[in-house]
Amino acid sequence: MAGESGMTAYGGKELAASFRTVRGNTIKTVEDIPDDQFGFVAAPGLRSVAQIVAHISNVTKYHLDAHRDKKLTSIAGYDFPGFLGKLAAEEAKLTTKAQLLAALKANGDEYASWLESLSDAFLAERVENYDRQGTKSRLELMLSPKEHEMHHRAQLMLILRMLGGKSHLTREREVRSAAVAAKTN
Repeated sequence: MAGESGMTAYGGKELAASFRTVRGNTIKTVEDIPDDQFGFVAAPGLRSVAQIVAHISNVTKYHLDAHRDKKLTSIAGYDFPGFLGKLAAEEAKLTTKAQLLAALKANGDEYASWLESLSDAFLAERVENYDRQGTKSRLELMLSPKEHEMHHRAQLMLILRMLGGKSHLTREREVRSAAVAAKTN
């Protein structure tokens, strides 16, 4: 979607702002989960709350490694198993709510700050898929951490409900609905 100037309507600054909104809502959701429930597992074989949050906190690191640091033009041959092994070791060290929240904030700030610096030209670059079957723009690739995080935040919001809580988004909607109802009565 290029405008008359050739610039995209959605660039690094917009990408960063959108990511910050998502990460901010994730942090508020994590803050809503009681400290003593971070070991909770919703069903056998799934991650615990702490493991989900640790995973979310690190979801941006692949993009920083592949796109910021290595500036890859092809994902083919990227050492995903090795990189994921390093992330798993980092995630295992995050065991308390305070550590998890600190990691969410620090890693989110690092990613969003980098996104803000991206030029339209960089975001328009094409990167070959891991299977060498086509390409994607870096913009499309930079959206994926946000989408991935929203998937896992939905899991956390459901777990929060299972634990008897309500997310900040639900509480805010209830306040708005009550205000509208009060005005109409």
